Amino acid sequence: MNEITLDVKLAKTTIDKNIYGHFSEHLGRCIYEGYWVGEDSSIPNVRGIRTDVVDALRKIKVPVLRWPGGCFADEYHWMDGIGPRERRPTMINTHWGGVVENNHFGTHEFMDLCAQLECEPYVCGNVGSGTVQEMSQWVEYINFDGKSPMTDLRQDNGRADPWSMRYFGVGNENWGCGGRMRPEYYADLYRRYALYSRDYGENELFRIACGPRNDDYHWTEVLMEQAGQDEGRGPAMDGLALHYYTSIRRLPDGTREGSALGFEEAQWIEIVAKGLFMDELVRKHSTIMDKYDPQQKVALIVDEWGTWFKVEPGTHPRFLYQQNSIRDAIVAATHLDIFNKHSHRVRMANIAQTVNVLQAMILTDKEKMLLTPTYHVFEMYSVHQDATLVPVDVQSDSYSYGDYSVPAISASASVDGDGKLHITLSNANPHEDIGVSVFVRGMKAGGVSGRVLQGDVMDAHNTFERPNTVRPAAFDGAKLDGDMLEVQMPKMSVVVLEVA
Repeated sequence: MNEITLDVKLAKTTIDKNIYGHFSEHLGRCIYEGYWVGEDSSIPNVRGIRTDVVDALRKIKVPVLRWPGGCFADEYHWMDGIGPRERRPTMINTHWGGVVENNHFGTHEFMDLCAQLECEPYVCGNVGSGTVQEMSQWVEYINFDGKSPMTDLRQDNGRADPWSMRYFGVGNENWGCGGRMRPEYYADLYRRYALYSRDYGENELFRIACGPRNDDYHWTEVLMEQAGQDEGRGPAMDGLALHYYTSIRRLPDGTREGSALGFEEAQWIEIVAKGLFMDELVRKHSTIMDKYDPQQKVALIVDEWGTWFKVEPGTHPRFLYQQNSIRDAIVAATHLDIFNKHSHRVRMANIAQTVNVLQAMILTDKEKMLLTPTYHVFEMYSVHQDATLVPVDVQSDSYSYGDYSVPAISASASVDGDGKLHITLSNANPHEDIGVSVFVRGMKAGGVSGRVLQGDVMDAHNTFERPNTVRPAAFDGAKLDGDMLEVQMPKMSVVVLEVA
């Protein structure tokens, strides 16, 4: 039985558009070659930022972009990335390949990128190797509109007005690459660093604490108990960041097993199943947060998520460049469904990483650029941004193989400001088309239209030679009869429907 029941009259929770956020780190070719080519490049650019990438990301309505890391954030000293580029000191990127970082892409360039994308900046500060003063001065440099040494410095570097940054992360993965801290120690550090990351004028920071890795529920318990409330004066944190990557197996050196392409069905279903584990993580961490924050003032921020496989053959082992297939598209769709479902608590998520790294939206090769299947899922799901969640009851047949069994069908629904109902669905079964009956209640539906993204093989993907192998097409497999919508879901596909 494959049935979905929804009632538009039950819609009440807004799906925060920031659930569709992105993450870009100084890692491999994400920043350099991905975004930044420099003003003198033959690749079309605006102030050094490549135009084709910006244009593509604007089409998926990127709402927020997290930077500069990741592990890189806790070894990044922001003053190295301001001023004339030829005078900026170089550093070694010790986390990601030991390559030289020339700091040509810094605060001003990142804020320019966000302006071109028309998205909110989310800056992650350095707790692991930085000082309270350094972090405090960075926030002041970015946000203060008065007279101070930091605003004088900003003006000397060509920017008179503040940028009004809202989202600020106080450290990254401080349980690991950000300092190998115990939660009790980090909770005290968070309170200290967050205090000196000040609000300026009418701009109030949305302070995000380092949260747990995977199912470390003890970390969440400690942070919510010791840093979640500020002695009766309201929340000391606005968000708690959860990190979870979908992979076959993590090796001792931090790399992953399993290939992005050429895999067998056993690895198809394993990745789909491990992606669905995100629902359990969100539920259990949210339950702990509810204990200390029953009014749900503190957001759960899933600011690193996505698939992680072995790097593509012949590429730098620490650049984390991987291809992107219809399997990644299914994982993206099911994750977004989970975040939508829990949008009362999950109010931002940032997929890793936007260009040329891990589950990227875009891959580049010098002047060439292609859009991945995951990019197309984000474009299709953009209808849910800031729409009102319509709860869905999904009854799905199982798809089973080997040691794993998962629901074949996943779905989300929302109503936009014009009263249009959007339903997104995915079919994780790589062998069978599935008929789904959708009962639509609470509205008088007059018609339905849709698009579909599908693959003909399990690792269907786009290449620079064939960039349009996997892309959305018109979908005629949905028929409306009164309040019943019959949908024929192709195997390994993602569909978006509009009912009006």
